[in-house]
Amino acid sequence: MSENDERHAENPEPGAGQSSAERAEGGLEPTSAEPARPAEPVVAGRQRKGMFGVSGTGDTSGYGGLRLPAYSVPPAERPYGGWFDEFADEFYAALADNGIPAESVQQVTVDRGEITFYVDRDHLVAICRTLRDDAGLRFELCSSVSGVDYGVDVPQRLHSVYHLTSMTYRRRIRLEVTLDCDNPDDPPHVPSIVEVYPTADWQEREAYDMFGIVYDGHPALTRILMPDDWDGFPQRKDYPLGGIPVEYKGAEIPPPDTRRSYS
Repeated sequence: MSENDERHAENPEPGAGQSSAERAEGGLEPTSAEPARPAEPVVAGRQRKGMFGVSGTGDTSGYGGLRLPAYSVPPAERPYGGWFDEFADEFYAALADNGIPAESVQQVTVDRGEITFYVDRDHLVAICRTLRDDAGLRFELCSSVSGVDYGVDVPQRLHSVYHLTSMTYRRRIRLEVTLDCDNPDDPPHVPSIVEVYPTADWQEREAYDMFGIVYDGHPALTRILMPDDWDGFPQRKDYPLGGIPVEYKGAEIPPPDTRRSYS
């Protein structure tokens, strides 16, 4: 066996021996493995007007007339390009092998050289375990868990985002879960992935602290940056910008979103 063959035997290529491609009958056909296109695409953007949340008269920022349209990355279609198609075949085949329905992947987007899979929260943990354990995928590391708030006027305004890294194949992907947040007394819930990726422990605590996303099954879901009795979630769009007034040389400077004119 040559040195090159030995290297590939130790580090199997996707689709080669020891990978999820070793299946009895099919399972890699994109036409049958692809998830059904959702009736409505995932909304992940909102129209932006002005700056600092100021409305009406008295805007002192100079950006009162700023208007930026809402932008959401459209669903991607095959071919995705690069290694994305090869990975997608492995991924959907591995889902089928583990009894996870293809419909659990609600949408796929490709933007700025990054592929994102919007997944159903009910299958999130099983999908993460499959991505970690399948020999043709090997996403051993969850490098980041974070939250996003697109604002009160956006359906499914909160998103929980996961960056997964395959150190075996040197690949990175994103998983994203969309969450409703209509009732302030009923916080959004998503399963914790700490049992699959222990590194998500403090990252889920931070997303809970900043965005109020409740990660069910987390071993100790407490605030990590703010005091335990803090009211509200500082990185939500409806949280007061600037937080509290600041006293400076005897004068009280209000937060930017409450300023209307100079005096």
